[in-house]
Amino acid sequence: MSGKKIAPYGSWKSPISSDLIVAGSIGLGQLVVDGQAIYWTEGRPSENGRNALVKWTAENGIEELSAAGFNVRSRVHEYGGGAYTVHDDTIYFTNFVDQRLYVQYPHSEPEPLTANEPLRFSDGIVDAGRGRLFCIREDHSAPEQEPTNSLVSLNLDSQDESGTVLAEGNNFYSSPRLSPNGRQLAWLCWNHPNMPWDGTELWVADLDESGTALSNRILVAGGLDESVFQPEWSPNGELYFVSDRTNWWNLYRWRKGSVQSVYPMDAEFGQPQWIFGMSNYGFERADSIICTYTQNGRWHLARLNTKTSQLTPIETPYSAIDYLQVSSGVACFIGGSPTRPSALVRLDLQTNESQVLRQSTDITVDSAYLSVPEPIEFPTENGLTAHAIYYPPQNRDFAAPEAEAPPLLVISHGGPTSATATTLKLGIQYWTSRGFAVLDVNYGGSSGYGRSYRQRLNGQWGIVDVQDCINAAKYLVEKGLADGNRLSIRGGSAGGYTTLCALTFYDTFSAGASHFGVSDVEALARDTHKFESRYLDSMIGPYPEAKETYIARSPIHFTDQINCPLILFQGLEDKVVPPSQAEKMFEAVKAKGIPVAYLAFPGEQHGFRSAENIKRTLDGELYFYSQIFGFDLADPIKPVEIENLPA
Repeated sequence: MSGKKIAPYGSWKSPISSDLIVAGSIGLGQLVVDGQAIYWTEGRPSENGRNALVKWTAENGIEELSAAGFNVRSRVHEYGGGAYTVHDDTIYFTNFVDQRLYVQYPHSEPEPLTANEPLRFSDGIVDAGRGRLFCIREDHSAPEQEPTNSLVSLNLDSQDESGTVLAEGNNFYSSPRLSPNGRQLAWLCWNHPNMPWDGTELWVADLDESGTALSNRILVAGGLDESVFQPEWSPNGELYFVSDRTNWWNLYRWRKGSVQSVYPMDAEFGQPQWIFGMSNYGFERADSIICTYTQNGRWHLARLNTKTSQLTPIETPYSAIDYLQVSSGVACFIGGSPTRPSALVRLDLQTNESQVLRQSTDITVDSAYLSVPEPIEFPTENGLTAHAIYYPPQNRDFAAPEAEAPPLLVISHGGPTSATATTLKLGIQYWTSRGFAVLDVNYGGSSGYGRSYRQRLNGQWGIVDVQDCINAAKYLVEKGLADGNRLSIRGGSAGGYTTLCALTFYDTFSAGASHFGVSDVEALARDTHKFESRYLDSMIGPYPEAKETYIARSPIHFTDQINCPLILFQGLEDKVVPPSQAEKMFEAVKAKGIPVAYLAFPGEQHGFRSAENIKRTLDGELYFYSQIFGFDLADPIKPVEIENLPA
């Protein structure tokens, strides 16, 4: 405390600026290991969010592979993922602009593989012996109808291929996986109204010599009430997968026609499959799996011996681990910790020596400015408890007046079937280093705590999540860790809906920020993309049968109840949450005379990718709170036009 300047919370000068956050930052994405080479995607805000493909080898280090004008990003399910695969140094990828699949041979320019038709492709796997690529195709050729999803086989020698259908008839498909001997293909499928974390089916079938037809189809696991994902064949030809049949997403295998538990544990060996290409385990040998699992908000790396059923932790400094790939005695993953930004890590499984190949940012911040997250469990409705991650205000140079409690920013994560983690997020440290306390809430319905916790939101979206955020804030106020008169809440997408519900139906918070959030769940049920078009059936009720419930849960119909300031951020090309929802909310709050601001961003979709726009949202939200809570800013920020702000 000695030598620190005394200044009100919110007004502390911080080195963690919005410029610093977006400068040189990248989003590390899907990993693929091919031989001794490691591939990954980089989402680059400085290039308007373009996803570039990058390669690392011990001989040549990091090489840029994506030609100018190419953006490695699929739009299957709109959220994409699984946009590329690699085999023998040849890359097969989806280009964002036209959604065609391209093939890129070593030291060559990309060439189209699929026809220039309204088709999208994702989640591919190469069958070199047959000269085929098996993948998921989404057909948008009938724009007045839902797109049609299927599992298809593509001819690798074509430049105008649409694909031969292997499996169709279900609403969704994913995860084609070829057995080591090439004779069988496994895949996942599911139907409305289920999401992949509700119920999926794992199928296996024999593949003919041409790779264009399946026979002897067998349902291995799954159903309406069992979520199965990430099927993988072991080197000796046994099929493994993750299932939540006993509440927790655990590992199972299919052996001699029956399903066996590999290692029962009160932990999650996976996460909701919002996108393609996610991976949480891989084979070191036929009897040894390298896996990741999460308990109490922290991810762990471990070695699982499938013969002895022994799980041995592998010590790493990382509390979040994504996109795990295992090959040739090496594990590769994207890891992060409370003090380390996300990084691509190569881990030698024999020596346990790790090498950081690429960091999401080259920016370093003195740890004295960093708030260390603290997982908390707090009481909520019906005698239950819920989970959150608490970040106290922290700044090397400043302290607050002794009697002052900090303003609190509650974060409601998106999804809502998702979770927040304890990795270093400069977007959170931006607030804590200025004197805000931050509470990142894993409300009921979040993943990582078992199926029953995830299902707390069934029929209760807009209620349980909101109550948990409110009770989390009250818990900190009772502990003296937050100022009860300066409570704010923010969220994006589904988290924006939680935010708007909290501001509309309760009076706990004094301000809020909705980032591309839902204000009209009835409109969302009527007007959203196929993947999520029945998501709300489980969380609110089937539409239109439950129309009255949808209306009752939609903040847009109850703007007369809002009595606190609001700022809204919206991408104008958002297909998930149309801009009309934010615009209606803004006009309604404005008409009521409450301070409100609306920032719309041309060219942005669901989630902002442009560095300039990311910077504007951060600074704009801080400016908004400074005007509402009445603290001075340490640095000049471009003002936001706030309607109805008292002079």
